[in-house]
Amino acid sequence: MSKFSDYKNNIINPKVNNIRRNWFKFSRNQLSVYGLIIVCLVLFIAIFAPIISPYPESAGKYINFLEASKPPSTSHLFGTDIFGRDVLTRIFFGYRLSLIMAAVVLSIVVPTGVVLGLIAGYFRDTWIDTVIMRITDIFVAVPPLVLALAVCSVLTPGVFNAMLAVSVSWWPWYTRIVYGITSSLKNEYFVQAAEVIGAKSANIIFKEILPNCISLILTKMSLDIAWVILIGSSLSFVGLGAQQPTPDLGSMVAEGSRYLPDQWWIAIFPGFAIMIVVLGFNLLGDGLRDMFGSEGV
Repeated sequence: MSKFSDYKNNIINPKVNNIRRNWFKFSRNQLSVYGLIIVCLVLFIAIFAPIISPYPESAGKYINFLEASKPPSTSHLFGTDIFGRDVLTRIFFGYRLSLIMAAVVLSIVVPTGVVLGLIAGYFRDTWIDTVIMRITDIFVAVPPLVLALAVCSVLTPGVFNAMLAVSVSWWPWYTRIVYGITSSLKNEYFVQAAEVIGAKSANIIFKEILPNCISLILTKMSLDIAWVILIGSSLSFVGLGAQQPTPDLGSMVAEGSRYLPDQWWIAIFPGFAIMIVVLGFNLLGDGLRDMFGSEGV
């Protein structure tokens, strides 16, 4: 029976065997497993925030000065802010906003950066390569946070404009990574064989080269979610991101910092929440890097 099972897993169903092999590589790093648990927990909180939050009304324009600035207690585990809103509830909804922002930003920067990198890498040493990569170098020369702050400063503060600012500063990194992979794969035999049989450039780029970039792209995406959340929180901290009363972790830290050290819970708990989600995605990204063998991220 065991021999038949081995035969089935290795020959009949190789995908199962491949999943098990990848999970073994991933689980060898205990911290990566902890990161996966943290990410799953944060996703659960963000999705079901209206249901599991103790005071869902605190996510809106709710004001109750009778409950204002109360320290952590059994009724408010993380205390309340100066408007009487439950800090724990606002953290739950802050997670939701942060993940939405990360999803929107990556849905913009990943396709843009990957396509430009594929085109520049495939047409290397041509004017197309020169134009794309020189523009990319200009954006890369400016630190992402500085560029995001510059873009936000000329736009109206808000969540949408913060997403746009982060997107403008983040796409070049995917272009650089995919450009390097495409440049090296262009001279491989499977690409040359496709060119010999007359395959179109688009087919070669997206059907032959792109699949070989997927593992590296996924690894970088898992790491970049943490950075997007961190930069988005930074923009809100300086007043260029989400505006009150929208629950945002960065703006909660900024508001609570004015009342330190007496009302420490208003700033400390949202700051700790940012640290947890950033740590979780970084640990998860390290595990994916080990699993895929992505050394270039």
